[in-house]
Amino acid sequence: MVHFTPTSASWLNAVEGFFSALSRRRLRRGTFTGIVDLQAAIKRYIAEHNEWPKPFIWTNPAAAILNSQAAPSV
Repeated sequence: MVHFTPTSASWLNAVEGFFSALSRRRLRRGTFTGIVDLQAAIKRYIAEHNEWPKPFIWTNPAAAILNSQAAPSV
């Protein structure tokens, strides 16, 4: 079974945002002596990020999203 996920999917944007922040805040200017050092830096970032978790909140109610998809585009 093939499942198509549009690039505008909210969860996909959240994942991309997380990896972008990881890259900018921890990896871009870091110096790593090996894979183990890189893995440790990633694990530290995840642990720090999870200290203050923020739930994902939909900006539109489900009915509004579904209605916008059902309406014919002009």
